[in-house]
Amino acid sequence: MTNEFIRLTHIFKSFGKTEVLKDLSAVLHQGEILGFLGPSGAGKTTTIKILTGQLKPTAGDAYVLDTHVKDINTTIYEQIGIVTDQSGIYERLSVYDNLKYFAQILRVNAGRIDELLKRVGLYEHRKKPAGKLSKGQTQRLVLIRAVLHKPKVLFLDEPTSGLDPSTALEIHNMLTEFKEEGMAIFLTTHNMEEAAKLCNHVALLNNGQIVEYGTPEELCLRYNKDKRYRLLLSDGSTLVLGQTPAEIDRLSDLLREDKVNSLHSCEPTLESVFLTVTGRSLQ
Repeated sequence: MTNEFIRLTHIFKSFGKTEVLKDLSAVLHQGEILGFLGPSGAGKTTTIKILTGQLKPTAGDAYVLDTHVKDINTTIYEQIGIVTDQSGIYERLSVYDNLKYFAQILRVNAGRIDELLKRVGLYEHRKKPAGKLSKGQTQRLVLIRAVLHKPKVLFLDEPTSGLDPSTALEIHNMLTEFKEEGMAIFLTTHNMEEAAKLCNHVALLNNGQIVEYGTPEELCLRYNKDKRYRLLLSDGSTLVLGQTPAEIDRLSDLLREDKVNSLHSCEPTLESVFLTVTGRSLQ
């Protein structure tokens, strides 16, 4: 076993005459988060279904934990976790019994249930019917159910979609902890701010194709063609300067005169990079 937990090599997927994925190649290593980013219909969920053995690729090869996706079996499923918008819960069972049921299937010590419930702030709700939880609480329950057995690979399909900022932040913190513990996380999202914060590498997906690939920092710097700087001046005003000789001289004067409270470079965001590359927004 290498530390390469997922590999996609020239993956194509067609439904009839409709080509949904076109020549996808990417790698996810242990202790990393790989983001597949793009609008609805870009092919993100289809990619997860191929990697988890729910769909067969039309062409190309994909491996999860050194196993080709066409050979995925129970042994592999015991080492992965999946969270999608179709990840349901047993609404009439209590929060605790939802997890206990899966702990028995996955042969997990029941003591881990309380540990995870406390970690995500659901311990005080453990006796509550799962159907009575809020959307954010339900999403946390689904997430800890997916990591109950300490999987090596976690697949997340839009895990914070529709959640309030506070709950999304809690999930972000959990994902960062899982990554630091060595878990490999395959994340799909259309939230570019989320991706920039969490991901080691990102693939920008548009109409089934990867149009850009790299670290968030690399992609933003690659498209930073018009270098500009935003200044907050001591009088409370803001000023944006470029790199013409006159503007550089003005910046130097302001710094010498101690009139600059803060100075920030104006690199493009992942969202603006996506717009530049594809000519379309994420909506």
